[in-house]
Amino acid sequence: QVQLVESGGGLVQAGGPLRLSCAASGLTFSRYIMAWFRQAPGQEREFIAAINSGGGRAYTDDSKKGRFAISRDNAKNTVYLQMNSLKPEDTAVYYCAATSDALVGYDYWGQGTQVTVSS
Repeated sequence: QVQLVESGGGLVQAGGPLRLSCAASGLTFSRYIMAWFRQAPGQEREFIAAINSGGGRAYTDDSKKGRFAISRDNAKNTVYLQMNSLKPEDTAVYYCAATSDALVGYDYWGQGTQVTVSS
């Protein structure tokens, strides 16, 4: 049974940093592309960043480059999202996801972790 469990969310002041973690189990983690998405109330789910299975190549949405960075530790079966200079509009539920083929879609999703940025 595949599980993706996000952690690290919470309340943070605008301008501050936060690092999210997503621990994976039940799959061969090092074979999967991992990604982060977010969804704010009343809005569609939004792609943030993805990282290839080996961790050597990452792609971040242009609107978040320079503030958000994805990384992974295959020895720990964990993917991270470092967020800096947070803004109130970054408030959302953040999800990690796994796929063996990003062109097809994401096979597994976590339950999400709430990030709230206060002004």
